[in-house]
Amino acid sequence: MKDVKYPQVTVQLSGEDGNAFLIIGRVASAMRRAEIPQAEIDEFTNQATSGDYDNVLGTAMRWVDVQ
Repeated sequence: MKDVKYPQVTVQLSGEDGNAFLIIGRVASAMRRAEIPQAEIDEFTNQATSGDYDNVLGTAMRWVDVQ
């Protein structure tokens, strides 16, 4: 899956705690560091929190480069 909205934003998740809110926080922080507009970060967060844990992971992988 390489149809990533912000491929220049990389987030390391493998080997990390799998808590859904931690994942959302890591992605949001990486997006802030990359100077992604807050409205986009809010949209990511809304999409990520709209479902279950698999939705969080899938949303993260659609928005940023997850490693």
